[in-house]
Amino acid sequence: MATSVKAPWTIPLAEGPVSPSADRFVAGIVGVVAVVFTAALMSVEPDARGHGTHEKLGMDECGWPAAYGMPCPTCGCTTAATAFVNGDVFGAFVIQPFGAAVALLGLVAGFHAWACLIRGRSFVDAMVRLPFWTIVVGLTALLFASWGYKCLIWEG
Repeated sequence: MATSVKAPWTIPLAEGPVSPSADRFVAGIVGVVAVVFTAALMSVEPDARGHGTHEKLGMDECGWPAAYGMPCPTCGCTTAATAFVNGDVFGAFVIQPFGAAVALLGLVAGFHAWACLIRGRSFVDAMVRLPFWTIVVGLTALLFASWGYKCLIWEG
């Protein structure tokens, strides 16, 4: 009798750290949010300026550049995420590395959530085992480094 090998990063839903219904609820929310955001980002073209794509999604123009003469800390994140989900991965990292990284993490979380829902695995277990503070510190450092980079290439 052959035994199937399960991926070490997932455990059965019933063995998860929360009730199966709570686990599926969280995975469902993450999966749906990932699909909605991906669809929204895929519905527009990235702005050629490297920022401002959020305006195509109905948001107001950013007031930071007019007030301070420089890009805001998240300048270009929506543009980078749009480029990323439309297949321009390298271009997304050139536009705004933090925005591209967030897009990548969002897609990975969404795919993982749907995979857990389909396979009956615990989504929450994998999330609680991640090195949360290491990720937060790393993303914060990337945010500030990306802001500095954006300031260097800023053309307004």
